[in-house]
Amino acid sequence: MIPFKTLSQFIAEKQSDFPYAKGELSRLLRDIALAGKLVSREVNKAGITDILGDANTDNVQGEKQKKLDLFANEQFIQAFKRGGDVAMIVSEENEHEIVLDNDLAMDANYTVAMDPLDGSSNIDVNAAVGTIFSIYRRISHINEKPTVEDILQPGTEQVAAGYIIYGTSTMLVYTTGKGVNGFTLDPSIGEFCLSHPNMSIPENGQIYSVNEGNYIYFPQGVKDYIKYCQMYDPSTKRPYNSRYAGSMIADIHRSMLKGGIFLYPSSWDHKEGKIRLMYECNPLSFIVEQAGGKASTGYRRVLDIQPDKIHQRITIIIGSKNMVEKVEEFMHKYKEINL
Repeated sequence: MIPFKTLSQFIAEKQSDFPYAKGELSRLLRDIALAGKLVSREVNKAGITDILGDANTDNVQGEKQKKLDLFANEQFIQAFKRGGDVAMIVSEENEHEIVLDNDLAMDANYTVAMDPLDGSSNIDVNAAVGTIFSIYRRISHINEKPTVEDILQPGTEQVAAGYIIYGTSTMLVYTTGKGVNGFTLDPSIGEFCLSHPNMSIPENGQIYSVNEGNYIYFPQGVKDYIKYCQMYDPSTKRPYNSRYAGSMIADIHRSMLKGGIFLYPSSWDHKEGKIRLMYECNPLSFIVEQAGGKASTGYRRVLDIQPDKIHQRITIIIGSKNMVEKVEEFMHKYKEINL
């Protein structure tokens, strides 16, 4: 039986892992948890309030914004403003970085990249959605205006990352580079409670997640891997099961618990890839690696990429270590062609 422990208690216990932080990182994680509770509340009652449907606006990627996208974005931005520990925010919903120049943020040490509501196309059909966040320690001097370089750091420089999944229950999963822990929101007391300590992703799995509707446009190595997944071979427990939720968090969360792989390769309309590096790939790759998994573009480690813009897109293959390495094996057969 897991001892009862709230997120706040757990964070306080682990604060000594970051003696230089002086409590700021702990406060920041609690601010994220609070905003997550507010978003969870709205997601859970979305069907009976006027918060479903499109907002009749597009984000910087040209994607239709949902009302809940904008609500979630505002809740997290306001939480960071009130907390005073964040100097700059990058969000999927905002074209440019947001500099927090209020008095509280003048000596803030951190920058945050976030996707406030991943998988928002699932909202209207009552399927799982989530929030993804990535935290960096700023590199500019305190009391100076932060610059975009404070956020454009490789994923290896993350000090913390996590996601909140809003499904049949609301769960917050995060890492500070010392393992991964999961907390489930207990609505009866309004607290995230430790439910999945020391999360570890199996090295193998029997589930692959990819939008097979784009199959004909995938690189040959990915096509070969999908065929490999579909082939009968009892020694490797194939064929594998195909599961694609339309929400990266939902697919990766399942892989974290049961083993599996998520693929979003290049295609005809997204030759460089579609998933955003800063606030989707980097944080989820950090979490998966800390849990014993692997994240790759097919040719290189995701966390080693030096970003050059805040909404940069890449291809990603992420999940159980042995499954990702199998895809890389297929990809390298066609490396010269694909490059």
